[in-house]
Amino acid sequence: MNNAAPAPARTRGRPRGNPPTRGSIASAARALFLERGYRGTTVRAVAAAAGVDPALIAYHFGSKKGLFADVMQFQCANALAVETVLGGDPATLPERLIDAVTSLWEDSDFRQLTAQGDEAAEVIREYLERELLARLVEFLGGRDATARATAVVTVLGGLVYTRYLNPLPTPAALTPSEARRVLTPALRAALARGPRTAAAPGAGRRGSPAAG
Repeated sequence: MNNAAPAPARTRGRPRGNPPTRGSIASAARALFLERGYRGTTVRAVAAAAGVDPALIAYHFGSKKGLFADVMQFQCANALAVETVLGGDPATLPERLIDAVTSLWEDSDFRQLTAQGDEAAEVIREYLERELLARLVEFLGGRDATARATAVVTVLGGLVYTRYLNPLPTPAALTPSEARRVLTPALRAALARGPRTAAAPGAGRRGSPAAG
């Protein structure tokens, strides 16, 4: 009598993703992007550095552009860590948002990745719109959540642009703590709920006597 457990049925289609393989590819790609730049890095070079078949890069990331986006978005997610930033004391949320942005952009490796041209700019735009803005809208809630979140991301985007991407002398000369002090009031105002519009006297009441 054979008591051996039956072998699990094999599923059809693509194999499930292997996180260690995906992680090793992303790690190898990050090193090569930093060393050779986006245009100087090939899919075959990344596959060789990671010790995998090039087809696995297409499977996990779709293309070199998708791989580059994943590398940058991973670093954005680590630094901004939306759950951590949004999960603290609401009174100090503006400071945490500014600190998260400056800590990300003060990293020399990340700054080098952002210098990779249109590909980097597209990743940054997508992250701000799809991740940070969307999560802020969900976090803030209410009828004016989108407007408030948009104001916040606009302030933070201005910080990124004028301090790092196309630096102006005055913003670029600020230390991270000075940038926090200068921009906190603007972010606090952006996060504040808008005042409720007061109803006009007698509005909504039929037959109200006219003012004499």
